Amino acid sequence: MFENLQTKLNAVFEKLASRGRLSEQDVELALREVRLALLEADVNFKVVKDLVARVKERAVGAEVMKSLTPAQQVVKIVHEELLRTLGEPARLDFSGPPPLVIMLVGLQGSGKTTMAGKLALNLRKSNRRALLVAADTYRPAAVTQLEVLGKQLDIPVHSEGTRVPPPEIVSHALRRAREGAYDAVILDTAGRLQINEEMMRELEQIKAIAKPREILLVADAMTGQEAVNVARGFHERVGLTGLILTKVDGDARGGAAISMREVTGVPIKFLGVGEKLDALEPFHPDRLATRILGMGDVLTLIEKAGDAIDRAEAEKMSRKLVKGEFNLEDFLKQLHQIKKMGPLTQLLDMIPGMGKMTKEIAPEVTDKQFRQIEAIINSMTLEERRDPRILNGSRKRRIARGSGVTVTDVNDLLNQFRQMQRLMKQLGQGGRGLRGGLMDLFRG
Repeated sequence: MFENLQTKLNAVFEKLASRGRLSEQDVELALREVRLALLEADVNFKVVKDLVARVKERAVGAEVMKSLTPAQQVVKIVHEELLRTLGEPARLDFSGPPPLVIMLVGLQGSGKTTMAGKLALNLRKSNRRALLVAADTYRPAAVTQLEVLGKQLDIPVHSEGTRVPPPEIVSHALRRAREGAYDAVILDTAGRLQINEEMMRELEQIKAIAKPREILLVADAMTGQEAVNVARGFHERVGLTGLILTKVDGDARGGAAISMREVTGVPIKFLGVGEKLDALEPFHPDRLATRILGMGDVLTLIEKAGDAIDRAEAEKMSRKLVKGEFNLEDFLKQLHQIKKMGPLTQLLDMIPGMGKMTKEIAPEVTDKQFRQIEAIINSMTLEERRDPRILNGSRKRRIARGSGVTVTDVNDLLNQFRQMQRLMKQLGQGGRGLRGGLMDLFRG
């Protein structure tokens, strides 16, 4: 989501780094470019103005001008002020007697119904039982969709069709939740194409009945500046306690994430980072700030790996790598593990410097290429995967036909795999480092 902004900010900081000592004019010019980059990323004008003013006040002071590494000091200041804009991390409020009532609000098409399922699944991971409530009676598909999600996730759904008024449905659901000793109740309320009086009145009625401790706005990150106006409108009428940004894995410019908390004073609590039902992350302002500035996000990467990768299998693989016994069958298993963690380009961006390095030396390393590699290996026999040395011309032609590629593609994969084997052996023996080896591998 922040690729464009990240690229532009990095260009500004690299230009500063090349100057050595900085003058006030250098800082002024750099901040002008920072301001333009933020505005182009759809960050609210007032937020940009305040953020740049705070950075300027500190950046033209003694802490930068007298520093041995002035450019790094500017980056540090931008990081700290960006963090201040994004606010403190906030989590769901489980204080008070159960069940915690979570009321999801938002415009039609923002992804509320799917988010209800994601949120229930997220709560189950922390051993909390949630009851989903189909309170959107205006869109018949919403009731059916929530029921299907509930069945898919094995999470109970309270629904009464589309003829019972939503406030009544909510009242019945709360009684069921108390009797069933549920930890949380998630209300999927109706949305409209735009905020209107009828919708707001109904939400106020539901709020009065349910007394939710959490009223979360589900906002589509792709809507940019408009998402900020929507957040402000809902907050003024129903009093939001938090925000959930969806579709942050898309090509949105990212300004909404930076602006919404500052404009509304309401924290972002979750990010929807993909279409899968487990693609929901708690919002970490510090991690987002480092990603925006191109510093990676290793903590999130480690968490993703912890969820997706089997520890015993990983240890077994590492032993094979060090011994040089790693084959294409093992490689295929590792591809499957990586795919569970999310799109490859997202993962590379989380490693400091790796996203930029990949763009420079291997722009073709994409999820499409991953699928091609998988197709080639799947077209091999088990014997061929375990010992690629037996692959002669006729076998390679058969594999190429089976995977829809050329023999050259098959040869390229085999060459890259042999290079990777050598690299892993070097790493196991304390070789010349990951970066140099990866550059050789990708240049192939």
